[in-house]
Amino acid sequence: MKILSIQSAVAYGHVGNSAAVFPLQRIGVEVLPVYTVNFSNHTGYGAWRGPLIDPNDVREVITGIEERGVFGEIDAVLSGYQGGEGIGDVIIDAVARVKAANPDAVYACDPVMGNAKSGCFVAPAIPILLREKVVPVADIITPNQFELGFLTDTEPDTLESTLASVDLAMAMGPRTVLVTSVERPDREEGTIEMLVADPTGAWIVQTPRLPMKANGSGDVTAALFTAHYVETGDAKTALERTASSVFDLLAATLESGARELQLVEAQEFYANPRMQFTAREVR
Repeated sequence: MKILSIQSAVAYGHVGNSAAVFPLQRIGVEVLPVYTVNFSNHTGYGAWRGPLIDPNDVREVITGIEERGVFGEIDAVLSGYQGGEGIGDVIIDAVARVKAANPDAVYACDPVMGNAKSGCFVAPAIPILLREKVVPVADIITPNQFELGFLTDTEPDTLESTLASVDLAMAMGPRTVLVTSVERPDREEGTIEMLVADPTGAWIVQTPRLPMKANGSGDVTAALFTAHYVETGDAKTALERTASSVFDLLAATLESGARELQLVEAQEFYANPRMQFTAREVR
């Protein structure tokens, strides 16, 4: 499998491509990473150095890859944090060119905007760009519950309202929606859930909620789910594999006491997920 991954990069820590590439490689995926920013560290520290990469430069890198004749071999395009406003058009154009070379290729968009606790942490134009231009051309999207609400102009909180919001998102264009954090009032205390829906049904998986905040965990989630889903075509299996791997990555990080994801130390959990969580069909 080959995945063209258009995301941010940091030298220190693990977010964007610096979170997604290694887990994908560890499960046997050939990754073609293209960077949208090249920062010293993620912006959660409040200070960082390094450039936003000009959209034309990002386009040039993608064109150079195309000139190597590999677009026909790419199975999926993956995008995450977009940095500047012009990156969306570059990604849309890249998706169209990849799909022209390989009509079976899919586009997985992680519509990174923010979360319920911190609100939006991207430039004000980015959420609108994602909703109006990028998401409609995606085959798979992986929003958290907050991002799902923005995309659909809803406030999902219960299972029923989240499924309704997912249906609205699918009506925008994507065939598959993975909601990476479902927090409903009637769930068991100390748990968190992920939900996936595609044309064959919908499934939810519940894991213990770990007392931590880990930048980059959503990027790992989107990457692993995309790879497992493209490989198997089975949303339930992809969800269970992803939940298993990401939970164990987070548990290892929590145990270490480190702020950054213990991405390398947890590598066996990507290669051989323990499959300790079973997804439940909800429709």
